[in-house]
Amino acid sequence: MAVLKLQPGKERTVLRRHPWIFAGSVARLDGHARPGDTVEVVTADGRALGRAAWSPASQIRARMWTFDEATSVDHVFFKRRVAAALALRAAHPHLADQQGLRLIHGEADGLPGVIADRFGAVVVVQLTSAGAEKWRDAIVGALVQATGCAAVYERSDSEVRKLEGLEARVGCVHGELPAGPLLIEEHGVKLEVDVIKGHKTGFYLDQRDNRKLTAALARGRRVLNCFCYSGGFSLQALAGGATSVLSIDSSAPALEIARRNLTHNAHLDASRAIWREDDVFTALRTLQKAGERFDLIVLDPPKFAPSAAHALRAAKAYKDINLCAFRLLTPGGILMTYSCSGGIGLEMFQKTVAGAAADVGVDARILHRLTAAPDHPVGLAVPEGEYLKGLVVQCGQGA
Repeated sequence: MAVLKLQPGKERTVLRRHPWIFAGSVARLDGHARPGDTVEVVTADGRALGRAAWSPASQIRARMWTFDEATSVDHVFFKRRVAAALALRAAHPHLADQQGLRLIHGEADGLPGVIADRFGAVVVVQLTSAGAEKWRDAIVGALVQATGCAAVYERSDSEVRKLEGLEARVGCVHGELPAGPLLIEEHGVKLEVDVIKGHKTGFYLDQRDNRKLTAALARGRRVLNCFCYSGGFSLQALAGGATSVLSIDSSAPALEIARRNLTHNAHLDASRAIWREDDVFTALRTLQKAGERFDLIVLDPPKFAPSAAHALRAAKAYKDINLCAFRLLTPGGILMTYSCSGGIGLEMFQKTVAGAAADVGVDARILHRLTAAPDHPVGLAVPEGEYLKGLVVQCGQGA
């Protein structure tokens, strides 16, 4: 096994159990290692720190598999890690019966670069690091054994793979996908999941509990859902008793699924739903010019800042869209606004939203601070994992 020696003092983050070793922390690699191979990590003076996956093409040169130098990284290792991740979720009172569930959440489950979501009898896996790619068969095998799933579909088509020098991988790697639509039920609402062409692994499970909160807030309100994707927030708003829901997205395929989702839920009043294909920024300005007003607005935009380097540019986009939303809210109206950009921290996001409210001349207060559902845990030593931030803000009633 090759040995990865760190620069003097660069062991501090590893000792704090952060799994990433950046290029600038590496002194040298003694021995030969191919991408994804396991290497022993040692301090500048030779003290063992654990074992990691080597990734020479990435700025993150290695990702720690284990902080115990005596632990072997083999098929048994991955069976244990997968089993532990599933046991964690099975023990959680809000997760045990979910039909859509994140089974493995990367670093937080001790498996850097591994994402696995279950949608009914189908597991969708996404591998984004050289180490995960190296152990692909072991990871898939462990998931099949632990879940008894009918199919595993791989969606390793994230842009992050390019940073690891990896090509995209997409397709069924175990079993066959069921014929017809793949449906899950979430908080009483049936949802169609497109694991082949849908965003990420097919559906945004991280917003599960926030969608439920939308239902609780929607009764008697006129709702606007921006970047609606397949309509998860919209359907929960209808289920909660919204008087009307206008849903906007620029993706025609996503809106097709959203419309089908409404047909899957015969108990919802379809006459209260309007689906609109449009650029959200343009649509919000059009609504404002038309004098439209809403009692509840949901802003769940795509990632504006993939890294901290894009933070300032992204903050301008977040401010712009929140400005538009505040202008469309009725007095006492509620804004549910989100950021999934890892490069934007909670403090910056809150300041951006506050700045938008101030520019519009709105007095507002935070009712809730939101994050991802508990099947998306965050490692205490890896705060970068807390990517999803949400604020529920209520406007004042006016002067």
